[in-house]
Amino acid sequence: MLYFITGAAGHLGSVITRQLINSGKQVRALILPNEKHTPEKAKLYFGDVRDKESLRPCFENLNGRQLVVIHCAGIVSIASKFNQAVYDVNVTGTKNIVDLCREYSASKLVYVSSVHAIPEKPNGITITEITEFSPEHVVGLYAKTKAEATAYVLDAARQGLNACVVHPSGIIGPYDHGRGHLTTLVIDYYKRRLTSGVNGGYDFVDVRDVADGIIASCDKGRQGECYILSNRFFKISEILDMLHEITGKRKIKNYLPIWFVKITAPLAELYYKILKQPPLFTSYSIYTLNSNAQFSHQKATSELGYTTREMKATLKDTVNWLKENGRI
Repeated sequence: MLYFITGAAGHLGSVITRQLINSGKQVRALILPNEKHTPEKAKLYFGDVRDKESLRPCFENLNGRQLVVIHCAGIVSIASKFNQAVYDVNVTGTKNIVDLCREYSASKLVYVSSVHAIPEKPNGITITEITEFSPEHVVGLYAKTKAEATAYVLDAARQGLNACVVHPSGIIGPYDHGRGHLTTLVIDYYKRRLTSGVNGGYDFVDVRDVADGIIASCDKGRQGECYILSNRFFKISEILDMLHEITGKRKIKNYLPIWFVKITAPLAELYYKILKQPPLFTSYSIYTLNSNAQFSHQKATSELGYTTREMKATLKDTVNWLKENGRI
C-alpha cells in the first residue's frame, strides 16, 4: 500500500501523515508550495487541489503498489460571506481528486467531509449518517461546499469507485501549526484575551481520534458508505472550565447571551479581519453553537473500531504542545 494525503500540512492531514509513518507506511504528502510546516519522513509533492495537472505526479510511478488516497485538503470557514476560494478548494478540488482516482484506478479513496454536510435535525433528535447530500439542505458556505463535494464522491462510488466518506465534528487537539478556531480559543484563553464566554456548545473531538478513524476506514470503510467521527456535545463553559483546571488561569465567569453576541458578531468579524486573524465568533459560528449537535458515532465504532478519548486529556495535550512550540 502507498498512501497519498492531500492537505498534509494542515492540522488533521499532518496528524494522519504522522500516524501512518509511525506505523511504517509509505506516504506521499501533498502540500502547497509555500507551506512552512511540512510533514517529516513523507515524500513531499507540491501542488494545489484546484490545479488538476499539478496533482498528476502524486498518482504516477506506483511501481505496482496500490494507491490509497485520503483527501483532507479543505478550507474550514465560519465566515458569513461567500468566499470563492472556499468553494474552489472544497468543491472543485474534491472533483479533481475524484476524477484522478478514477483515471488512475486508485485502490481506495477516503474523503474527509464534515458533520456540517449533514442536514440538521430538530433539537433532541440524534443525527446519524445519510446517503443523499445537497447544498440546499444545509446552512452556511462551508456546509454547502462540503455537501456538494460529498454528493460528488458518493456518485462516483455508485459508478464503481471504491470510495467512502468520513464526517468529523469540531476538531481540537495538538499539532495545529495554523490558527484553527479551537486552537485560537485555547491560546486566547491562556493569554487572557478572552474575558467572556458564549452560551451554547458543539460536539468536539480529538484530532488524533479522527485520524485513527480515517486510517481504519482505509481498510474497513465500505464503498459508498459514510461514517460520522464525532465525540459528544460539550458546552463552551465546560471547555473553558477544563482549561481553567489545567492551566490555573482565571476562570471565565461571564457568559454573554446569544442575542447580544448575534448583534456584535459582525463587529467581531471586522475586528479580527483588521488583526489578520480568523474570527472566533461570527454570525455563522454563533448559529452553529446553538444548533443541534447531537451526533452519533455508533456506526464508526461498530464498523471501524472507532474510539474517543477524554476531552480533558485532549486539552492538556493541546496546552502542552502549544507551550513546547512557543505559542503560549
